[in-house]
Amino acid sequence: MRAAGATTDPDKGEAILGAALDLFVERGFHGTSVPAVAERAGVAAGTIYHYFEGKEALVNALYKRWKADIAARVLADFPFDRPTREQFRAVWQRMTAFALAHPKELAFLELHHHGSYLDAESLAIEHQIVEFGTEMVRRGQEAQALKPLAAALLMELVNGAFLGVFRAGIEGRVKLERAVFADAEKCCWEAIRA
Repeated sequence: MRAAGATTDPDKGEAILGAALDLFVERGFHGTSVPAVAERAGVAAGTIYHYFEGKEALVNALYKRWKADIAARVLADFPFDRPTREQFRAVWQRMTAFALAHPKELAFLELHHHGSYLDAESLAIEHQIVEFGTEMVRRGQEAQALKPLAAALLMELVNGAFLGVFRAGIEGRVKLERAVFADAEKCCWEAIRA
């Protein structure tokens, strides 16, 4: 959020967001300072306040941008009329495409999804994505394609597995590649299918 009455340059705003993203991934929220973001962005510390009210506004701007991007990717032309197995594969493949194209951004989202500094709008986007996944599981259970356990539990198991594979990939324990994610998708499907 921009300070009232300030004039801004979109390129500087993007430079600030890029620097903040790098630092939030490297150091976390609490280890990142506004002066460090300014230095990394190549601007004066006071310049940041022409674009954002503070560090919380920076983290929320990034969180909303990338969570909304994921939601748009997952929901675009979603195959609601297809069997649960195809829907599951579609979500996994779309998340895989995001993880491979934007590993830093996904690492940022993973690190900050539980932060007390997230605002109501950021939390609402997160809630919408979680609710979409949980509702997809419920529909799969109604079709008797998925185990009759708590829908939220199954959704979180799959999400945790996906993020675990992603984390192992960026840490070098497995290859961060489409084939590895495809193998993990098959394993996750076997774990939750009825």
